Amino acid sequence: MTKLTKLGLAALACAATLVAHASTAEDTLLAALKRSYPGTAFDTVTATPIPHVFEVWMGENVGFVADTRPDYMIFGRLVDLRAMRDVTAPKLQQRSDAASPAAPTAAAIDVRQLPLADAIVSTQGKGERVLYLFTDPHCPYCRQLEPELTKIPNLRIYNFMVPFQDQALPVRIWCAADRLAAWRSAVSGTLDEHGAPVQCAHPLDRNLALASKLGVQGTPTLFFADGARETGFINASEIEAHLAQAASSRQASKNPKE
Repeated sequence: MTKLTKLGLAALACAATLVAHASTAEDTLLAALKRSYPGTAFDTVTATPIPHVFEVWMGENVGFVADTRPDYMIFGRLVDLRAMRDVTAPKLQQRSDAASPAAPTAAAIDVRQLPLADAIVSTQGKGERVLYLFTDPHCPYCRQLEPELTKIPNLRIYNFMVPFQDQALPVRIWCAADRLAAWRSAVSGTLDEHGAPVQCAHPLDRNLALASKLGVQGTPTLFFADGARETGFINASEIEAHLAQAASSRQASKNPKE
């Protein structure tokens, strides 16, 4: 065997080892995340150009995790500053296209059947428009959604907390004298999570069962008056568009064509 051939075979073997190692690292990290956070629907884990940093997909949402510290996650986009290129944007677009109306979507629900007494209620303005949320106070996208919701006038929000990660913080919120204030403190990071344990009658187990029945697998999940749903963070203008569509659908159902 020639020296050149030996070098070529060695290079191929080295490349195969690196690929196998990368695949193993991704699979190992994905398994660890699923094991540690069973309530979160982790999709795929992909290596990034940064050593030990991996892209973690949860449906259309993405975060970044170092395999050396998988208990921390960074949310946002990865940008190549030298090339001034948003590395994450094309993948977000691809996921968005896959979830477009042309693709199969989750069925609408009958919002009249929702047990509203099991939700935290807030009203902005007259509250003539309605939004139903499934949230987790630990969920970073729920925290990101909160300031968007405050931009929307004339809205009543029913917030069903689902303890996908643990119950301690949701129980603390529900048992507070002012649940809405406690929720807002929790998502802003100012609520003390480490005080003495609290206990009261709460709907969290029922909310988990309801989420399972409706096919809610991640937070935030938003339902509108016409039963249509959106999963993941969306901004105020997108919510406004859905509210307008729900109002139009409701009006059409009241005045069917002859």
